[in-house]
Parts: sequence; structure tokens; C-alpha cells
Amino acid sequence: MSSMSYSRRSRYSRSPSPYKRYSRSVSRSLSRSPSRSPSCDVENPGNNLYVTGLSPRITKRELEKHFASEGKVVDVHLVVDPWTRESRGFGFVTMASVEEANRCIKYLDRSVLEGRVIMVEKFLWQQVSCV
Repeated sequence: MSSMSYSRRSRYSRSPSPYKRYSRSVSRSLSRSPSRSPSCDVENPGNNLYVTGLSPRITKRELEKHFASEGKVVDVHLVVDPWTRESRGFGFVTMASVEEANRCIKYLDRSVLEGRVIMVEKFLWQQVSCV
């Protein structure tokens, strides 16, 4: 009987340590998040667009050209498969101003690019990386 209670005790004494390790990592990540939040406001002026429905054959240059019809494109990030280098069907476009971003949403949302109907919406960095 005493050997059973000993094994229970040893099992119990081992279980809190992973929990402590976990709680330490959580507190570490929480302590880092406040330092990141000021940069989120800077990254989110409202001119970042999230584009979906892209053809796997689309290139950054073609995507940039499509959005340049509504204003100055600052940056294009096409999400690609790491092995095939083909588009994963979505990406991000940063316009020079909020007004230009709004025009893109108004005129390019549900437009056709490379035979595909694309969706364009505002991408709020704050919702994803700062919460």
C-alpha cells in the first residue's frame, strides 16, 4: 500500500512543473505585448488591404498593377506556398493613403483579376497582432 501512495505522490509532484513552465511562458509573452502595442497603431493607419480569391498564377507585379489603377501602391505582400512558390490565394496591399485604400475597396472589391473574382477589404493589424 505504501508503494502505491508513493507513486501517486511522485506523479503529483511532477505535474506542477510543466504548469509552472507554461505559466512562466505565458507571463513572458504578456509582458512583451504592451511593448508591441504602440507600434501597432503606427502600422495600422487604415491603408492596409486584405485581398482574397487570387489566382495561384498571380504575380506581385500583376497585383500591384491592378491596385495602381486606384492610387499609389506602397507595398504588396503575396502569400505564397514555400515549396511551389505559387500564390496561396490571398495577399496584402498597402496603399499610400486611406482615401486610396477606400477607393480600392469601393472599385476593386469583386473585380476580376486573372479570371478570378477578388475580394478586397480593410486589414486591421491591431485585431491580429496586438490583442
